[in-house]
Amino acid sequence: MDDFVGRAKELRLLASAVDSAHSAFIPIYGRRRVGKSELILKFMTGRRGVYYVGKQSPPELQVREFLRQASNALGIPVLAELRIDDWSRALAVVVEQSIMAKPGAKLVLALDEFQWIAASDPRIVAALQECWDRDWKPSGAVVLLLCGSYVGFMEREVLGRSSPLFGRRTAQIHLQPFDYREAALFHPRWSPVDQAKAYFLVGGLPQYLLCLDDGRSIDANIRANLLDDFAPLFHEPTFLLREEVREVAPYHAVLFAIASGSHTAGEIATATGLPERNLHYYFDQLVGLGYVRRRHPLDGGPRNSKQVRFIVDDPLLRFYFRFVFPNTSALKSAGVSRTFADAIKPSLDAWYGEGFERLCREALPLIYSRERVDASFEIGEFWSRETQIDVVGLRADNWTDLGECKWGPIRSPASLEAELARKVGLYRNPQGASLNKRYFARNKPSSRVDAEGWYSLEDLYALT
Repeated sequence: MDDFVGRAKELRLLASAVDSAHSAFIPIYGRRRVGKSELILKFMTGRRGVYYVGKQSPPELQVREFLRQASNALGIPVLAELRIDDWSRALAVVVEQSIMAKPGAKLVLALDEFQWIAASDPRIVAALQECWDRDWKPSGAVVLLLCGSYVGFMEREVLGRSSPLFGRRTAQIHLQPFDYREAALFHPRWSPVDQAKAYFLVGGLPQYLLCLDDGRSIDANIRANLLDDFAPLFHEPTFLLREEVREVAPYHAVLFAIASGSHTAGEIATATGLPERNLHYYFDQLVGLGYVRRRHPLDGGPRNSKQVRFIVDDPLLRFYFRFVFPNTSALKSAGVSRTFADAIKPSLDAWYGEGFERLCREALPLIYSRERVDASFEIGEFWSRETQIDVVGLRADNWTDLGECKWGPIRSPASLEAELARKVGLYRNPQGASLNKRYFARNKPSSRVDAEGWYSLEDLYALT
């Protein structure tokens, strides 16, 4: 299959920027491996532009490499011969030379891994602001793309109020992983159950999805692509962290603790041995990278910081730190097949169940769309000392949806309905909203095939 899938909406937005009579400044950001670089390169195919990937190296070296890239891309040899070592002059001269060489032609200027360029020389942000205000915006000849993987940095240093570039963007793209339906397009030969399992394992990142082979079983893919020491996904979690942080050990400890069932700061401190006061730095970094998420119980009332839970938001990291990280010695000594059979397979179905809960929360907005719910809403979950509710849809029309998810077999649908009714009675409802019950099952019981409020996995994949 074609390695580039989807992103039609984003490509249309970028194409409209080139077709416009005005210059455009579009920050593109999202977590690593989500496909930002591939999106930019796909868009730039056949278009006049300069694409430069930032590096963790001194600014003088980066400026010279940028000028060489621009010289080759634009066919302007003089750019490579210039003795310029600061970004302000380099950026200005590249655009000037491009306009002189082809008057009236739009230039796409894409700076990828922008967080590394700015870390090497923070002055580049002000330099871009000066170029944009003085020359590029009035010229109508530039499409500036700033691309970064550290979401926190991009939101603060490029989009934030304190940034010199604040208020200058003409559009922005926060590129998200593919949703569960889009991810299924990578593996058309699998059933919805196997497509869902693949989604639980690697999420919606195209690079990861392409590693899985729908000509083999899910278990075979786990053994070959996630547990084998020679497979790229086996080492990916460590590579991700090493690319972004200086010391990986405390991050490994925090991720392992969360993936193993510790979700509050106190629980994570106990599991890791790290002082609780020090944990928030690691939490902030992991949240900024898109690997961990802070969750609050959703009931419409004010949020209480004492009720925060942390979850591993990245599916591959969630699998790795639940099953691979604690079994690295066994994988080497006993081998992949035996370790999978003895230490991983017995717990895998329960782990899939947690992934199914996330998929159901992701599907609820699609259900609202089908039901023509036009009120704004917030999706989450609820927990208290007395109960746990898998899916909560808090709607502005004074309705709240409460859902129970069941990945395993349902022996008694009536018991499941009674259990959700019990949980609904324990749900805090400070707004006095009307409550609606929904049931999500991998396989819908035959007695509930046509029942209102029941959804099978196939039903969720059929949503449009």
